[in-house]
Amino acid sequence: MNRQATGKIYSYSVIFLLSTGLFLTVGPLVWMLISAFTDPICFTKDAPHSMVFSIQNFRVLFTDGRILHWALNSLFVATAITFAQMLFNSLAAFGFSVGRFRGRELLFWLIMVGMMVPGQIVMLPLFLFMSKWGLIDNLWAVVLPAMAAPFGIYLIRQYMDSIPRELVEAARMDGAGEFEIYRRMFLPLSRPILATSGIFIFITHWNAFLWPLVTLTSDANYTLTVGLSLLQDQQIMDYGLLMAGATVAALPMVVIFLIFSRSLLEGMRGGSVK
Repeated sequence: MNRQATGKIYSYSVIFLLSTGLFLTVGPLVWMLISAFTDPICFTKDAPHSMVFSIQNFRVLFTDGRILHWALNSLFVATAITFAQMLFNSLAAFGFSVGRFRGRELLFWLIMVGMMVPGQIVMLPLFLFMSKWGLIDNLWAVVLPAMAAPFGIYLIRQYMDSIPRELVEAARMDGAGEFEIYRRMFLPLSRPILATSGIFIFITHWNAFLWPLVTLTSDANYTLTVGLSLLQDQQIMDYGLLMAGATVAALPMVVIFLIFSRSLLEGMRGGSVK
């Protein structure tokens, strides 16, 4: 087999694999949208042979207004955690990147070990802490444990390590303190990686389910993911209603990605170049 034929086989194989991956990724999303906008009668035994377009699922979903309340709870939780992590992760990363103190590397790697510990292991003691502080069934029980994250500290530190140290020395010679160096120099220069991490943090905690399910017990404090899971229990096998809820839950993530996609690409490209 000559080289040209081998190249064609390789190209077709890559195209096939990429097409398969695209189908597996986009297929469920397309099915979700189709189901969300399909008349509920189409999912019954007496369903017509063709799908009937309808917004009835969304009417039912928004009838009692609970889903809007749940969405606002999720928005508060995801936004608060995102801003808190961007602040505390960047402060910790700055300290590990620029600071010079005894045991710095040991402390950093101890934090990195935290990434290897499954969240389910610390869930019980964390729940007991929240219970002792009277925060069970309170949105702050979801926010407080997630205000910093080892991976975020690692990611931002790796980016800050690429910033020339000559800038730090020049700032110190001009009389700038450590916080001034962080606020006026490292924070603006780290904007791409902060935007990148912020997108992932928001999406992660918008979709968070297990910890909110454990700590939130009343209907008024449910996040969107927890509320939709209970909606599934109440509306057994109502695929249209569930897919309408999933569509509403996915919409903010799509909007966030579209708005900040440029910053995401800049952060990834900047990190790879540096």
